[in-house]
Amino acid sequence: MSTGPGADSAPGPNPDTYDTAHTHTTAKPGRSTFSSLKVRNYRLFATGQVVSNTGTWMQRIAQDWLVLSLTGSSAAVGITTALQFLPMLLLGLYGGVIADRFPKRLLLLITQSAMGLTGLALAALTLSGHVQVWHVYLMAFLLGLATVVDNPARQAFVAEMVGPHELPNAVSLNSANFQSARLIGPAVAGVLITFVGSGWAFLLNGLSFAAPLTGLLMMRTAELHRVERPPRGTGQLREGLRYVAGRPDLIWPIVLIGFIGTFGFNFPIWLTAFVDDVFHAGAGTYGLLNTLMAAGSLAGALLAARRGTSRLRLLVGAAVLFGVLEITAALSPTFWAFAALLVPIGMFGLTINVTANSSVQLATDPAMRGRVMSLFMTVFMGGTPLGAPLVGWITDAWGARVGFLAGGLISVVAAVGVGLMLARVGGLRLKVDLRRGHRHVAFVPRVAAAEKELAAAA
Repeated sequence: MSTGPGADSAPGPNPDTYDTAHTHTTAKPGRSTFSSLKVRNYRLFATGQVVSNTGTWMQRIAQDWLVLSLTGSSAAVGITTALQFLPMLLLGLYGGVIADRFPKRLLLLITQSAMGLTGLALAALTLSGHVQVWHVYLMAFLLGLATVVDNPARQAFVAEMVGPHELPNAVSLNSANFQSARLIGPAVAGVLITFVGSGWAFLLNGLSFAAPLTGLLMMRTAELHRVERPPRGTGQLREGLRYVAGRPDLIWPIVLIGFIGTFGFNFPIWLTAFVDDVFHAGAGTYGLLNTLMAAGSLAGALLAARRGTSRLRLLVGAAVLFGVLEITAALSPTFWAFAALLVPIGMFGLTINVTANSSVQLATDPAMRGRVMSLFMTVFMGGTPLGAPLVGWITDAWGARVGFLAGGLISVVAAVGVGLMLARVGGLRLKVDLRRGHRHVAFVPRVAAAEKELAAAA
């Protein structure tokens, strides 16, 4: 038995997600940038997350720098990142089945507790002076296991807190929340690492999970938007995959986010390598670069919250610009030119993430949302175990500039390819017009363009 769109005949694209000029997914826009914060349950959730996210960013910076200090290898940083996301690659889709089947608030209470314990364990090992690189590898892997369920449950739980009309705004504010913490976390981590060591950053991260746990416990469950959960049964994973496979408006954004996540978002590897090998600086500089990127990401999140719509042409355009900016940064001659480029890189990277996330969620049946978002997160984050070691090896072998350049090139090629496929699905074609006063490059409907060309010829 299946609930919602079935496994045997997944529906085609929703006609409301296309128009004659471009492909897009749209929702009723929020009345203001912070409209979803009027919902009490979401306000509790967001407050807890900003505390926890600050701790998470502190741990990320401390973890990367600790591994580099212990090994002196960018590849080792890549291995750590890969181990953290390997469980998502192997088990991520099953996490979506669990998220659809069980109450998401209960699941988050369990996963957030487990993630806090990994931070405390790593703090104990580091502060006691017994930490070895394999300890960091193990904690990264265990954190990844908790993330398998936490990510799809947290993504889908947003819709249950705010409802469909506020969903794009809430997704954007989630990203703004994360990036606000990213402004603070790396800076604090840089100070802690410099003066007292990485262990205190791990300790504060472990303790920070008390905030989201408190927020979840204080929620009014009667005010949540109820979603019918599918009954226990076989074939639910295959049902979710067939559902996505029959929806071009879902599958192509997921393909694009997979390429970007696998090859374009390896900043722990690139930034540590640039700081250590190119600019010959320390942990404080690494924290500064992460803070600059976070500033751009926060701006991108707030702009997305005001838009209230999620257009797929915006997704493709942001991905192209993101790749071009990475290429430019890789070739930048000075530290400050490189640092300045991280701001727009953060802005367009965040725009990609928010636009893809809200587009996919809004186009998905609520009963399938956990499974679809688990596929989204599996592709976005699960590609890291494949991309991070490869990018780390390229960076070690040919240098930080070549590694960063390769990530940017792959991102541009993927964005152009997916853009052409979406145009084909939407019945569009690329039109180039070099005449003055005309739009030089645009996608136009195939039929209308053909008729216009015939009329001109006649």
